[in-house]
Amino acid sequence: MLALRPNCECCDKDLPPSSLDALICTFECTFCLYCADTILNYVCPNCAGNLVTRPIRPVDALRDNPASTTRILKPAGCIDSK
Repeated sequence: MLALRPNCECCDKDLPPSSLDALICTFECTFCLYCADTILNYVCPNCAGNLVTRPIRPVDALRDNPASTTRILKPAGCIDSK
């Protein structure tokens, strides 16, 4: 089951479970749309996999399967690769 991480690893923007701005790779590294588009070119800086829109977990399902509250952040942010 997806962890639904609560923030962008680059800029620490909040990404609640209902966010349409959250993108993930196959390892669930999580980034906001802005960082994915303008800095990362939709490529995960951790595994080099592609970043895709994270699915939305229905509210009813969140009751028994809550989103993660563990924040993961790159201390130096993400390096602008453009």
